[in-house]
Amino acid sequence: MLTLFHHPFYASCRMVRLALGEYGEETALIEEYPWSRRKEFLALNPAGTIPVLLAEGDHPIIGGTVIAEYLDETRGAFQRTKRLMAENSIERAEIRRLVDWYLVKMEGDVTRHLARERALKPLMGGNGGSAPDSGAIRAARANVRQHLKYTNWLASTRDWLAGQRLSYADLAAAAGISILDYLGEVDWRDYEAARDWYSRMKSRPSFRPLLSDRVRGVPPASHYADLDF
Repeated sequence: MLTLFHHPFYASCRMVRLALGEYGEETALIEEYPWSRRKEFLALNPAGTIPVLLAEGDHPIIGGTVIAEYLDETRGAFQRTKRLMAENSIERAEIRRLVDWYLVKMEGDVTRHLARERALKPLMGGNGGSAPDSGAIRAARANVRQHLKYTNWLASTRDWLAGQRLSYADLAAAAGISILDYLGEVDWRDYEAARDWYSRMKSRPSFRPLLSDRVRGVPPASHYADLDF
């Protein structure tokens, strides 16, 4: 069985969990607090970052996009129509571009700041915990609209975000947006196409464990687990 070290409020961890679910992989989940710098975890990944997947032979595969590529090579290549990475090189490039958009650009503009300030800081204690930074929250909220607007455009012009099939692009986008949705930071009335796409993502069996996620002290928005919202 595979083992994943993760935290439910990290978008890259959520993407990996979705991928494992799509590929039907039974996985043991270990919730890791990277700010605690646990010695046993640092022995697996000296950088102290998550996610980390213990693969066959307990070899650590480190980082969301690296794990995604590993799963594509070891699982996806045999999945045919269920593969999360395209076989065409141009289509693969578009999937990778959008994964980078959501896990790097949107993460840096929005998700990381809202997750840290609103949910993670109270858990950090002496390892970086402090009062929420209202300036960081305001700046992140100012950036939410451009990312939802872009997602809405993608969803309205394509069957899935990167093309005709579900791919890692959809998983990366849903991973980050689901954190914002948990926090009630998305006004779905303004993004009909994105809402319909996200509803399809929430309805997938791989998404069910994410809808059960809870972060101590931060209850989800009332509609978070609803498939009809």
